[in-house]
Amino acid sequence: MIVGAGPTGLFAAYYAGFRGLSTAVVDALPEAGGQVTAMYPEKMIYDVGGFPAIRGRDLIKGLLEQAAPWQPRYLLGRKAEGLRPGETGLDVVLDGGQTVHAGAVLITAGIGEFTPRPLPAGQGWLGRGMVHFVPSLDAHAGQDVIVVGGGDSAFDWVLALHPVAASVTLVHRRAKFRAADSIVRQARELGIRMITDAEVTELRGERALAEVVVKAKGAEPVVLPAQTLVAALGFTADLGPIESWGLKIDRRAIAVDSTMATARERVYAAGDVAAYPGKVKLIATGFGEAATAINNIAVALDPEAHLFPGHSSNAE
Repeated sequence: MIVGAGPTGLFAAYYAGFRGLSTAVVDALPEAGGQVTAMYPEKMIYDVGGFPAIRGRDLIKGLLEQAAPWQPRYLLGRKAEGLRPGETGLDVVLDGGQTVHAGAVLITAGIGEFTPRPLPAGQGWLGRGMVHFVPSLDAHAGQDVIVVGGGDSAFDWVLALHPVAASVTLVHRRAKFRAADSIVRQARELGIRMITDAEVTELRGERALAEVVVKAKGAEPVVLPAQTLVAALGFTADLGPIESWGLKIDRRAIAVDSTMATARERVYAAGDVAAYPGKVKLIATGFGEAATAINNIAVALDPEAHLFPGHSSNAE
C-alpha cells in the first residue's frame, strides 16, 4: 500500500510493479499527482533528470503511464485513517471503514493534508468564480482574472494566465512581495497590473462572479471586472491521522533510516514526508528514495529476494 499519489508515490507504484509486487495507491485528493496536480499543473519543472523542462501535468501523465503496465489500484478521494497489525501484515483503514490488507506500507504523503488559507471576503464564492488553484489555463481564456497573494504561487498563476486571459491583476495586502525577485521583475516587465497595500473587500455577482471590490490603503475602493478570482494565500498542512500511527515524527516529517524504514516494522516513508540528516526535498530525491524503499520492502516481504533487482534496461 502506497499512501500518497504524488510524484514519489507514482514512481514507487511503477517500481513496485517492476519488483513484482501488487500495489494499491491511496490519496485524499480526487486526482493523482499530489501538490503538482492541485497547485501547479501548468508550471514548468526544471530539476527532473532527463527533462530540461517539463510541465507539471505532463510529468504526472508520464508517471501514470510508466506505472500503468503493472496495474496499480488507485483509491483516490479516500483518506488513510488507521493502521493496525493484520493477520499477515498490516491493515490500512480508509475513511468509511474499508480495510485494505498490505504486506507493507510506503508513506509518500508529501507535506500531508494541505488546506488553502481562506479569503475573508470570499466566503460562499468557492465554485462560483473563486478558486485556490488553476488546473486548466484554457478554462480562463478571455477572462478578467484577479490573483490575490504575494508569494511564488501567486506570481506563478499571474505569469501563466497572462498569455491567455483578457486581463490579469495582482492584489497584495503589503507593499513588499514574498515571491522571488526574478519572477516579480518578470511580471513588472510584462506590464501586469499590481495593486499593493490593498485588500479585496467584496465579491459581486448574481450566480457567478462578475466584479471584485479592491480597497487600497488611503484610496477609494475600486471596482474591477472579474470572472475568476484566484485566492493564492498559501495553505496550512499537517499529517492528519498518520501522526497517530506510532511513527517518529518531527516537524511534520517522518524519521527514516538509510533503507527508508520508519520506527514501525514494515512501514516505510519516502519523498518530502521522510526525514533524515542531510535530506534535500526535491522530486528527484523522492524518486531515488522510492526505489530504495521498494527494494527494501521486497526483501522484507521475501527474505530470499535480492536487494538489487538488476537494471531495468536488462528486463525483457
